[in-house]
Amino acid sequence: MIISKIKLKNWKNFQDVDISLKDRVFVVGPNAAGKSNFLDAFRFLRDISKPGGGLQKAVTDRGGISKIRCLAARRYPDVELEISLSEFGSDLPDWKYAIGIRQESRGNRLPYLSYERVWKNKELIVERPDKEDKKDNERLTQTYLEQINANKEFREINKFLESVLYLHLIPQLLKHPSSFTGPDLPGDPFGKGFLERISKVNENTRKAWLKRIENALRFAVPQLKELNYTEESGKPHLEAIYDHWRHGAGKQREEQFSDGTLRLIGLFWSLQEGSGLLLLEEPELSLNGAIVSKIPALIYKLQKQRKKQIILTSHSTDLLNDIGISLDEILLLEPRAEGTQIKPANSFPEIKAMLEEGMTPGAAILPRTKPKKINQLALEF
Repeated sequence: MIISKIKLKNWKNFQDVDISLKDRVFVVGPNAAGKSNFLDAFRFLRDISKPGGGLQKAVTDRGGISKIRCLAARRYPDVELEISLSEFGSDLPDWKYAIGIRQESRGNRLPYLSYERVWKNKELIVERPDKEDKKDNERLTQTYLEQINANKEFREINKFLESVLYLHLIPQLLKHPSSFTGPDLPGDPFGKGFLERISKVNENTRKAWLKRIENALRFAVPQLKELNYTEESGKPHLEAIYDHWRHGAGKQREEQFSDGTLRLIGLFWSLQEGSGLLLLEEPELSLNGAIVSKIPALIYKLQKQRKKQIILTSHSTDLLNDIGISLDEILLLEPRAEGTQIKPANSFPEIKAMLEEGMTPGAAILPRTKPKKINQLALEF
């Protein structure tokens, strides 16, 4: 199953978004245009759905309604999200889920639902507020999506959203986890507990996935010979053996891996993990351009095997120069005075014309994301 359409109103940078999504989506735009905020809309719905989550926690973890409501909202107070769910490879929705959220005007100032709606095959099966909600307004502080006793008719949506995976692995957190104190972030988005995730996978599956990663790394990481999982004093580790000029030079653990190697391992692992929506933020970081150029083809190949949707953000010309990327797979973010606008790249006639003349998607699109006065940067500093 995939999210084939998303609508956002007053969500962070976005005043009004209504955009169709493909199995593979590349999100591009200038810095601070809202690429991460766009991905966070999917994470928000996941955080409502997952065990231990819910509407109140999802909003509180983001600093409250005032932090997620678009600054351009003004008179209209509701934050709205709507998704359509379809089978992999299809645009026809089997389900639609929509919520509107606002904040209490007095008292505890809790977020609550202005509405919650669910459609199955175009039939509206949930419409809130319902009779019981009108008798007890506190019921509107929780969605039906997060309640097992209320989501039976559409639990398929709940299970799908629970499985949404986001990973933006920061190598330093993995190499030196004890140096970063304080509570871990919900969902471990930056990979501090990545090794624990690996440890929890069935042993046979873990071996098979790491073997596949090892085989791929041999083509990307010079002299890598073996990649293994090991435990010491109950703590999981990754261990690598390299071909070396000094025979028996020893093994290296994750704290000795290069940043690029760790990020590549994280990417390969997440591509194999689960069958739900995968969100990737700038997978090109720390990687050689030749490796980055192969990421779209790698994603395409694994999608055909696992039938999972992947949405990623990127600034990389190497990644977007893959001629196998179609323009309807690329979403272009453009900041405006009243919030960021999102459009598919194929809606721009000039971009389509450039590709017809032989340009690659990256060459046609990325110059549009460049700051207009970037040439003044070195002069002004």
